[in-house]
Amino acid sequence: MEVVVGRVGGAHGIRGEVGVEVRTDEPERRFVVGTTLRTEPGSRALTVRSNRTHQQRQLVAFEQVEDRTTAEALHGLLLVVDVADDESPQDSEEFYDRQLIGLEVRPIAESDGDPGAVLGRVHGVLHLPVQDVLACLLDDGREVLVPFVAELVPTVDVSSGWIGVLDLPGLLTTDENPGQ
Repeated sequence: MEVVVGRVGGAHGIRGEVGVEVRTDEPERRFVVGTTLRTEPGSRALTVRSNRTHQQRQLVAFEQVEDRTTAEALHGLLLVVDVADDESPQDSEEFYDRQLIGLEVRPIAESDGDPGAVLGRVHGVLHLPVQDVLACLLDDGREVLVPFVAELVPTVDVSSGWIGVLDLPGLLTTDENPGQ
């Protein structure tokens, strides 16, 4: 299975380094020297030659990119890596997008924490600068965006196929009687 681990930004310097917008919580695992990544679109194979942080930016050099001109041609490409279908992030509190998409969305009341009836499913994950957001398609046809933070999504049960979303008025339901 393919996982997006970054997006190539601008060239840095004249020796072929590029800035990478990291899209993985495990950059130390995905950008190890010698790792081969593919680009999308294009499926070009790139092998990491070096990886460093400079002024809070991830700078990566690839074996196949020797100069600034070649580096500039990569701008905007996604970097993807193959992972085993059953692979999970090392941190038990982190999830791959593919693990979240398709999970049932169930409301959780603040008072008891028990999940209610299925209201819909997660159909996408948005990676925004401040936090990730779950795009949920509810059974009534509405799409709701739920910030993927523990305060609002206290339960993620991948093995059982559901997430619990704190049922605040206006988030999942449109009335003052959440979960109904």
